[in-house]
Amino acid sequence: MTYTAADDRYGPMPYNRTGRSGLKLPAVSLGLWHNFGDDKPIDTQRAILRRAFDRGVTHFDLANNYGPPYGSAEINFGRIFREDFTQYRDELVISTKAGYDMWPGPYGEWGSRKYLLSSLDQSLARMGLDYVDIFYSHRFDPDTPLEETMGALDHAVRSGKALYAGISSYSPERTKEAAEILRAMGTPLLIHQPSYSMLNRWIEGGLLDTLEEEGVGCIAFSPLAQGMLTDRYLDGIPRDSRAAQGKSLDPGLLTDETLRHIRTLNEIAKRRGQSLAQMALAWALRDRRMTSVLIGASSVAQLDDSLDAVNGLGFTQDELDAINKDAVEAGINLWATSSNG
Repeated sequence: MTYTAADDRYGPMPYNRTGRSGLKLPAVSLGLWHNFGDDKPIDTQRAILRRAFDRGVTHFDLANNYGPPYGSAEINFGRIFREDFTQYRDELVISTKAGYDMWPGPYGEWGSRKYLLSSLDQSLARMGLDYVDIFYSHRFDPDTPLEETMGALDHAVRSGKALYAGISSYSPERTKEAAEILRAMGTPLLIHQPSYSMLNRWIEGGLLDTLEEEGVGCIAFSPLAQGMLTDRYLDGIPRDSRAAQGKSLDPGLLTDETLRHIRTLNEIAKRRGQSLAQMALAWALRDRRMTSVLIGASSVAQLDDSLDAVNGLGFTQDELDAINKDAVEAGINLWATSSNG
């Protein structure tokens, strides 16, 4: 059936300005890290993307190696885009990244000009797009001069293959340096994409201050702590969960102490009339310097639950104080090596 977007799609979803740029992003964006590879039915993927756009999600976030297998999320997205969303291209912000391993050999990962620009060309071909809105350096490369990595982003923008440049999981110091290099080239750094959640609060230790100083936006990935900040693990590890399947969540991270914190946070969410996931997303957006949060979804029902977070974004100081007692580091920052570089 031919897809026609909902007439009321620009309803309750807030849109926040990205740093000092002119670009606004939805408070909640959809990431295709999981559930959009060849291991999931294409009709399920299509239903999620359609529902997301119908509810005001204008930003879809990908990376070259999302799958499985690598590249399949971009291929599947490209097919659905071609069949359903072509007429809405100018209403969409589509992003992709390069930095982690993608193909064999010395040119298939990290931050060299050769890898980044080759990867961007491949991503555009997989998705069938002339350009992406945001192209990211997915991680800091300690062995490549930052001038080279940022120069590749600058070239991507100047060539018309990307509209904006972004970075992911860079430390405050490297972020400042990257912003200065890009500014000197005439291509401002638009946005930083760090991991951030109630159980992974590293960006509060200087990164948010740096982003504010540099006029750079912030979009958090894993705001639900790889699924820990949901009701899925309150009573154990379900067989179909990420933890059970070894997908980005080590069951060993679900310690008794961490689960106690999660259960207490769940009780606070109940008192607010929210699911734990909704409260976790709202909490991650409580700082005015946050532009958006990235969610994943394996079903339309899960997507809807997460998007309903925008109906309860406000917190009292008493609620924040109570949350703060249990919003503690849980040793789940899998990307610390990059952000410590």
